[in-house]
Amino acid sequence: MEPRSARDLVLGPVVLSATANVVMELSWPGVGHGVAESRVDSGNVMLHPLHRFRTTNAYLAVALLGTVEERCAYRRAVGRSHAQVHSTAESPVSYDAFDPELQRWVALCLYRAFEDTWGLLAGAPGMRLPDDVYRECATLGTTLQVRPEQWPADRAAFDDAWDDGLTHVRIDDAVRAHFHRLLRGDFLPEPVRRATASTRAFWTTGFLHEPFRALLGLEWSAADQRRFEDRGRRLGAIVHRLPPFVRQAPYSTALADLRVRRRLGLALV
Repeated sequence: MEPRSARDLVLGPVVLSATANVVMELSWPGVGHGVAESRVDSGNVMLHPLHRFRTTNAYLAVALLGTVEERCAYRRAVGRSHAQVHSTAESPVSYDAFDPELQRWVALCLYRAFEDTWGLLAGAPGMRLPDDVYRECATLGTTLQVRPEQWPADRAAFDDAWDDGLTHVRIDDAVRAHFHRLLRGDFLPEPVRRATASTRAFWTTGFLHEPFRALLGLEWSAADQRRFEDRGRRLGAIVHRLPPFVRQAPYSTALADLRVRRRLGLALV
C-alpha cells in the first residue's frame, strides 16, 4: 500500500512517534541546546504542553495540508519566536534557530516520522515512499527557512543526508536530562503520566532509530520489534478503513484553528 500524495501521510497515529521524533531532532547539539535553553516559555513543552501540542500540530498541518499563503503566514509567526532562540556566551554550543542546516535536520526527522508511521500501519516497516510523495514533503522544511534546493532531491539522496546527519548526533548531560524528562512524561498530569507510562515507552522506543536507543540506554529485543510491528499492523487495519476526515482529524482540526486565528488576528504561535 502506497500513499498517493503527501496528504495521505497525515494520519492521527503519527502522534505515537512524536516523542521519538523530538529525541532525534534534539540530538543535534544546536537543536537540543536551542530547546533546552530557549527563552520562549510559551513553546516549552514542560511548562505549556497543550500549547506546544497545538502549535506543533498546526505546523505539520499547514506544511502538508495548507495553502502557500498559509505556509508563509506561519513561517513569519514562527520566525518571530525563533528570533529569540540563539546561543549566548554561557551556551556550550553555538546555535541560531534560523540556521537552515539545523532546520533541515528537524525536517528530515519529521519526514522520517511520517514515513515510519505509514510503513508500520501498512504492515511494511522500513518501506521507502515514492519519490513524488517524498518531494511533496519538502514543505516540512520550506515552511521554515530551508530552501527548496536544500531538500534532498529524491529518496536515495534523503538516505545520504540522514546518514550524514547521524554523524552530527551528540547527547550531552544537559540534553540527556531533557530527554529523560520527555520519556518520563514529566509534562503530563500525574494520573495521565502513570496510566500511560508503559504504552508511551513502548511506542517511543519502537519508533527510535539507532543509534538513539543505544545512546539513551533503551532496551529493545526482537520480541519487542515483533510486537511493535503486530500492533502497528492491527492499528493500521482500523485506521485505513476510516473516512479520510476521521484519519486526519487532529491535523485538519489544527488547520481549522489556524484559519480562525488568522481571521481574528490572534497569535498563530
